[in-house]
Amino acid sequence: MSALGKSEAVVAAAQELERLGLNRGSAGNVSLRDGDAMRITPSGVPSGRLAPQDIARMALQGPDGAFEGPLPPSSEWRFHRDIYIARPDVGAVVHMHSPYATTLAILRREIPAAHYMIAAFGGPTVRCTDYAPYGTAELSALAVAGLGQQHGVLLGNHGAIVTAGELEKALWRAGELEQLAQVYYLASLAGAPVILPDEEIMRTVERFKSYGPKDKGA
Repeated sequence: MSALGKSEAVVAAAQELERLGLNRGSAGNVSLRDGDAMRITPSGVPSGRLAPQDIARMALQGPDGAFEGPLPPSSEWRFHRDIYIARPDVGAVVHMHSPYATTLAILRREIPAAHYMIAAFGGPTVRCTDYAPYGTAELSALAVAGLGQQHGVLLGNHGAIVTAGELEKALWRAGELEQLAQVYYLASLAGAPVILPDEEIMRTVERFKSYGPKDKGA
């Protein structure tokens, strides 16, 4: 994909997140790996006003905060960069403030295996981190540790992150994470959700390697 094509894909993804109700206005952010750099949405620009030329390019190694482009990158650039460094399999990162995932993050409640679709994230839970202020190295460290080798994490009192090898699958996981958060929250209101065994989920993780949008990662 060309440099312009990557920037166009980031814009389209940010706008799709708003269309799906997973972000609003300038909330959340999207990035795409670009060789030894990343392309990331700018800070404070509503998705509906984004254009490809607004997408910042940042090297994965180099001076903190250095970027190419007319607008500064998202204030959350640190955890995007640090996830790419820690996870060579990740080619796209989506951060969202979707209602149900954020509700669970505020409750500091992980998402357990109440539904087998948790396997889309690579394990039997989607963990929830402690709180750290947005844009900080502390939040980035929590995000990387909470994500581990999986593809989703809740950020305490903040929102959620999903990852994938390619942007299409990251968007798919964003929608699936919000759906999991919603049904788990609603089931918790009605009673005590029955949690599936870890062994069953790990069998489903293996089956899911050929499920959903295909990408170069897991």
